[in-house]
Amino acid sequence: MQPTTHLRIGLMSNRIAIIGGGNVGTQLAKTLDDKAEVTLIEAQSHFVHAPAMIRALVDPTLLDSALYPYSNVLKRGKVVQARASQVDVSGVTLEDGTHIGADYIVVATGSSHATPFKANGGSIEDLRANNAKVHAKLKAAQTIAIVGAGAVGSELAGEIAHFMPEKEVTLISSDDTLFPTMPNRLGQGLARKLKAMGVTLVTGSLVENLESMTEPYAGTLSLSNGDQITADLIFPAIGSRATSELLADLPGAKRSNANRIKTDAWMRPSELPNVFAAGDVADSGDAMTVVAAGRQEPWLAKLLLNLINGGKVEDAKPYKPWGKAPILVPLGPKKGNSFLVLFTAGDFLTSAMKGKDLFRAKYNKLFGRS
Repeated sequence: MQPTTHLRIGLMSNRIAIIGGGNVGTQLAKTLDDKAEVTLIEAQSHFVHAPAMIRALVDPTLLDSALYPYSNVLKRGKVVQARASQVDVSGVTLEDGTHIGADYIVVATGSSHATPFKANGGSIEDLRANNAKVHAKLKAAQTIAIVGAGAVGSELAGEIAHFMPEKEVTLISSDDTLFPTMPNRLGQGLARKLKAMGVTLVTGSLVENLESMTEPYAGTLSLSNGDQITADLIFPAIGSRATSELLADLPGAKRSNANRIKTDAWMRPSELPNVFAAGDVADSGDAMTVVAAGRQEPWLAKLLLNLINGGKVEDAKPYKPWGKAPILVPLGPKKGNSFLVLFTAGDFLTSAMKGKDLFRAKYNKLFGRS
């Protein structure tokens, strides 16, 4: 997809509007803060640190450490707490009709997941209430079924098994193995460790009657192999869906899987030449992971700095997505496996890199929290 027009705004056209204060949006705003006129538009009052939200479900005392107010993230730029309703070449229109002019717009609106791992458009107060409600259900439950054995499902199974070993946890995957697109050692190692922690694995069977994809519930699951599993609490963990409504109606925009929007070689999601997309909403060839966001942000920051200094998009090197991106899958604070491109790591490195503090030290620095 190639934009049909070329926008070459004059030298020092440096107004950048970033919609979405998730991983890539916040880091990009921080990187550009002293180099451009940055406006970060985000509906929530707090950044929700998704990797820590899984453990916060098991241990709610961690919830506050997984929520970061945006008040300290920018020094020169501004954070506007509002919802964007429209994007065009001139900037961003908010739900209340306010127009924020911008020379370049980055849409990084992220994705939604089942309650209570993300706010999903609700308020932070709603997220807190949902965390408390689901934790109470988890505490009362004896049998737990998790449908979906990707990163969220596997990590949730590991967290429950570590912190609540008295619970009976069943992890269900429609695939024959865990993480089938990754090197075999990753999935095999995780399966072995989950079983050793007391988790029952059911693979190669599809759940045929999942009643909710958005929140946990109690019930009986019917599997494609003929089995039935009754659980006091069933967690749907079958993947995220991109929040792409802002982009879907732009000229030339094309949806792909999981509600994502296809981008061109320079991460543009439409024919509008000054609108870019990043993170989960952008189907750039990367998976919907924090690691992918970490690769996209510095590339996009470099491109935007070149543009505000008079460069042209097409003169930049195209974005190159990960082939097989690294992935870290802790099973509680001490165990887990990780694929680190050159090799598959075990408990020690997975715990040191993610499991022990879930990247909180990094985000404390980003948001100015001591």
